[in-house]
Amino acid sequence: MVDEATRYSDADLAEFKVIILNKIQKAQADLDLIKSAYMNDLNNGTDDTSPTFKAFEEGSESMSKEANSQLAIRQEKFIRDLKNALFRVENKTYGVCKVTGKLIGKERLKIVPHATMSIEAKNLQR
Repeated sequence: MVDEATRYSDADLAEFKVIILNKIQKAQADLDLIKSAYMNDLNNGTDDTSPTFKAFEEGSESMSKEANSQLAIRQEKFIRDLKNALFRVENKTYGVCKVTGKLIGKERLKIVPHATMSIEAKNLQR
């Protein structure tokens, strides 16, 4: 069945808004956790200033901080994309594929609420 509607109903948009707000809240909590690990907020000790010789541990710790930094950057982008989706909900353009102009499937939007392209448009990119 092909849905030729030009936008989702207000009821559908309200449902998507709840999904997006919940995802933003969870993503923000995850980001806060990543940042606290990355910035050593939970540890006020002197572990990183003690003059011990632990080359492998120090390298591992640096790599862990770098990995956490990369995770934080990705999480911030995800939150930004979700907030952009929320903006599209507010101006009632949410769920419209930016390539085809058709509605993105509800199931896709429930799983990937920040999607801006339909599966059809994604496949055209390949």
